[in-house]
Amino acid sequence: MARAPFTYPFCYTPAPDIVAAAKRLICFLDSPSGSWGPENFASLIPPTASQRVPPVHEATGGHGFPPPTATSASLKEGKMLGVLKVEDDKGDIDYLYAFSGTVGGRATLPGFVPPIYDLTEPEGYFRRREAEISAMPAGPERSAASAELQAWIFDRYRVSNARGETLSIREVFARRGLIPPGGTGDCAAPKLLQYAYDHKLTPIAMGEFWYGASPASEVRQQGCFYPSCTGKCGPLLSFMLEGLEVEANPLDREYTTDTEPRMLYEDADILVAVKPAGMLSVPGRTRAISLLEWLRQRYGEVHSCHRLDMDTSGVMVFARKPAAKAALERQFARREVIKTYRARLVASDRPFNHARKGTIALPLSLDYYDRPRQMVDREHGKMAVTEYEVLRQLPDGQIDIRFIPKTGRSHQIRVSAAHAAGLGRPVKGDRLYGCPDGGRLFLHAESLSFLHPASGERMTFEDKSLS
Repeated sequence: MARAPFTYPFCYTPAPDIVAAAKRLICFLDSPSGSWGPENFASLIPPTASQRVPPVHEATGGHGFPPPTATSASLKEGKMLGVLKVEDDKGDIDYLYAFSGTVGGRATLPGFVPPIYDLTEPEGYFRRREAEISAMPAGPERSAASAELQAWIFDRYRVSNARGETLSIREVFARRGLIPPGGTGDCAAPKLLQYAYDHKLTPIAMGEFWYGASPASEVRQQGCFYPSCTGKCGPLLSFMLEGLEVEANPLDREYTTDTEPRMLYEDADILVAVKPAGMLSVPGRTRAISLLEWLRQRYGEVHSCHRLDMDTSGVMVFARKPAAKAALERQFARREVIKTYRARLVASDRPFNHARKGTIALPLSLDYYDRPRQMVDREHGKMAVTEYEVLRQLPDGQIDIRFIPKTGRSHQIRVSAAHAAGLGRPVKGDRLYGCPDGGRLFLHAESLSFLHPASGERMTFEDKSLS
């Protein structure tokens, strides 16, 4: 039977065996400290597999993570972990594990693959030179020395791909005319792939997931899988995956669905339509047809006035004349348009300790190294204000909720739902801020109310088709 393509790391739904392997690791890390022995770590993998990473030794105190008390939330700084399913030349299957960055100042822990290059050696050149630079007075000499040390680091990080080619990280980025950001190469995914190539193992599937307490800025939930960042890992993983058959980017797919856009209203000035989930609002970088193009095929001249994310469904208004477009855009800019969204939040083992109605206010900014994600940035972010109302809690723990955004920040509803400083519950099916399950994003623009650009009459359109 033909093997499935390898995971596309920048947008994916984790394979079931990757999810199962992640759960085994989380259960192990959450176990009482007294059971952190080598025999327990070996139980993480199927009985038919053999663990190919350094063994756990009793003298190290187990895997090295701080011991949780009741839950993994006691790990003050959460950590992105990764699991890689590999096959050896005999056809045996293994699961490899890695963590991003360091844990407790250590880059190497028993049971996890080692770093591509270990900078934590106390007597190594990096530590010695770092101390010398720290002692320098601020100025051009110190800046030049820091840049020289950074270049030295990225020359030591050497990575391979499935074709057997090897380059330094600096060379990988230079091919694109880029300089690697600090920390490149220390994420779980490149560690896992490099270990596999070094040991002649074939990568089959991969996933990266969060363990521990949520950070203050990024949206991270215990046990949820997240795509690799595009800033640090984009160029790096693209090179390391060369020679593997990799899944197509789901965002590049042609738009295919049994659900077509539905018209709610039309006149000489405006069109109101319901956009299906998975359809672009306006033309993007792919050839997939957008709602704007779909309308132009049927109505001729049509202009966009606002957007919905591709994965979000719901009510949209379009202008048929430039004057109508200008009038509608003024209303959006002045926040005179009233919008409501219906969403379903995922179930959780943590209680939902929020009022039935409330307001979420978070300062958001673009995560520069992980576009298009937004992050909470209390220094430079722009405030995103969202009202919510809990509609019902389902028997399985999922929550139906209505959101009313008072500002128009990118992804503000999704971040307000998922972030620990918001509701702490991702929208079901959210591939950026939640746990992707292969289904649609349960976020729907339920109603839109605005003044007609010609008559000035208040018009409200509603669609409750989210299911």
